[in-house]
Amino acid sequence: MNVSDALASLRSVDLKGLAQDFRGLDAKDPGVWPLAPRVAVFAGLLVATLAAFWWFDWREQALMLEQRQADELALREEWLTKKRQAVNLDEHRRQLSEIDRQFGALLKQLPNRAEMDSLLSDINQAGLGRGLQFDLFKPGADIIKDFYAEMPIDIKVIGAYHDLGEFASDVAQMPRIVTLNNIGLEADKDGRLKLEAKAVTYRYLDEEELAKKRAAEKAAKAAKGKKN
Repeated sequence: MNVSDALASLRSVDLKGLAQDFRGLDAKDPGVWPLAPRVAVFAGLLVATLAAFWWFDWREQALMLEQRQADELALREEWLTKKRQAVNLDEHRRQLSEIDRQFGALLKQLPNRAEMDSLLSDINQAGLGRGLQFDLFKPGADIIKDFYAEMPIDIKVIGAYHDLGEFASDVAQMPRIVTLNNIGLEADKDGRLKLEAKAVTYRYLDEEELAKKRAAEKAAKAAKGKKN
């Protein structure tokens, strides 16, 4: 049906007759109403019934359906993730074993508290072995980290440029981890070079120190909880 046919159909409708059908209706006896009012009331009741069902029942079911669909997608993603992990389980175990091995190798490079004196002596001997003169060699207080501690050492050594370079190389190649930071060079009045640096060496915390650290963290957490 084209537009002209639709307009023609509308013109053929007796609007005045329809309006007349809706006048003087007896609400107590709808059975005698004309066809148009009965159809209109039936359509209104149908729409109202559907709207009531939607608001009081179907709406919640639709929301629940959307939630269940979202849960299904989440569970499916979780299942796929676990499936990929299960497929690569042997590889994950191999990587974990390699990480443990590397961590153990690194941990062996950290001395314990009893070995620190020996390490400090090795650093001192590395400078003396290169013919350097120590103007300052001052270990500082330990800085406690998660499972290890840092010990800063203020160093000032005097010697030839080549010897100072060899000393820095010797320190870097020590079996224990030692780093040189904040390095500065300057010439003294005799024309020699003075190297000033902060060496940092590391050691792992023993069981006693770890226990004290955990106790202190627990006490601090409890005190913070009381304040809140």
